[in-house]
Amino acid sequence: MSGAKLIFTNPASVPLAELPLLTPDSFSQELYISMAEGWRVCSYFGHRQPGGPLRRYAVLAQDSQQQLAACCCELEGSFTSLAVLCPQVSLFEREICEQYGITAEGHPWLKPVRFPQGGVGLMDFYQVEGDQVHEVAVGPVHAGIIEPGHFRFQCHGEEVFHLEISLGYQHRGVEQALPAAAPGRALAMLEAVAGDSTIGHLWAHCLLREAVDGTVVSERASLLRGIALELERLANHAGDLGALAGDVGYLPTASFCGRIRGDFLNLTAELCGSRFGRGLLLPGGVRFDLDHAQAAGIQKRLLAAYRDLKGATDLLWQSASVINRFEGTGQLSLETAAALGLVGPAARACGVAVDARNRHPFGCYGLHALHAPTGQQGDVLARARQRSQECEQSAAWLADMLEQVPSGTVRETPALPQAGEWLAVALVEGWRGEICHVAITDLQGAISRYKITDPSFHNWQGLAVALRGEQISDFPLCNKSFNLSYCGFDL
Repeated sequence: MSGAKLIFTNPASVPLAELPLLTPDSFSQELYISMAEGWRVCSYFGHRQPGGPLRRYAVLAQDSQQQLAACCCELEGSFTSLAVLCPQVSLFEREICEQYGITAEGHPWLKPVRFPQGGVGLMDFYQVEGDQVHEVAVGPVHAGIIEPGHFRFQCHGEEVFHLEISLGYQHRGVEQALPAAAPGRALAMLEAVAGDSTIGHLWAHCLLREAVDGTVVSERASLLRGIALELERLANHAGDLGALAGDVGYLPTASFCGRIRGDFLNLTAELCGSRFGRGLLLPGGVRFDLDHAQAAGIQKRLLAAYRDLKGATDLLWQSASVINRFEGTGQLSLETAAALGLVGPAARACGVAVDARNRHPFGCYGLHALHAPTGQQGDVLARARQRSQECEQSAAWLADMLEQVPSGTVRETPALPQAGEWLAVALVEGWRGEICHVAITDLQGAISRYKITDPSFHNWQGLAVALRGEQISDFPLCNKSFNLSYCGFDL
């Protein structure tokens, strides 16, 4: 225990009774002081245990100390908003108010995060007044085969004064359905939280369940999970680099990366038969093993795919027109990124050193460290280079790990859930950034609340701020440089 927070490390399961129960004012003060001291919010949500009062729960991270912390308070009617002082809690507060019908007093823009039932698309939008100010509405239906999301721009000529992002068009009720779902059904739902982050979300869930049950995963299974996660990172980063090239009409890199992304996806299929990693992870380990010949074959194809990727991205950096288009576009400072609580490559490109693989080690990363680089400029160029550098790191790490997969079993039989009320937390560094899963169990040890925070939940605000002062024609490029998930947000 430290102050008014319960301190632990990732992943963890702690008795709910040990969680400090603060007054609402003390809770707000604790959050404010903690964030001023360098903590950031991983998860922040409401929950009412059967027959109990409504409570607010906060899970915080202190990256420099590799620590997590949690605290809670009872809540009735309303609470004082911290959004003006601590912008990273803004969406979390809006979500709590939406879900429990309460009010965050003093919140600067208190509106639903997702649409209430029967009211999809019906809400107010922020407006800038002025004779020469005009409004541009984009979506929710887009020209491409993408998910629905609405973007409302307030512009003066080509300059964007303000961008408001409205999501929730495909709210699926995943968090509400998970506690009552049968184990097999739950795994299928978690694989689809964000379809391009199957491994990341499944691993977070497995870590959480293993923490609650006390299941110890073998070193072999843990490393196979890491191999799958880094392949998922490579595939998506390669795809994003190609899409960024395509957005500025640079077709050589765009064409190459489209094919190379498929090469990395095919390597994941070698592990489990699914290009997206479906069915590979489960509590206790993994379903499929990897023999020496398969590992050698994957390593050979991995190195060939990475050589092609490096050649394609070298073309990108050698193009003066591409650099001119990327550089200085959609720029965010380190201070802004930290204040908004950004995570993943978008944060690291601004100089924020946040990466759960080394800041909050999980699974195989405790033994086999992987340290992501950080940039400084925080613009489209920095976000593109960040992806390229992370691909280089992941490819080198994978090539090394495929030569030293330890012996052992690949799956342990999960233990029975521990009876009693528990708070379980797990962080995983997905390719977009930090994935946080939190569960609260009831007296029988069954999950009564499941909270998922996809990295997109943190980062959509970053995209909105990056567009301020930019040309509206820069939006597609800025949007792709973040490449956030609609469905990972619309839970």
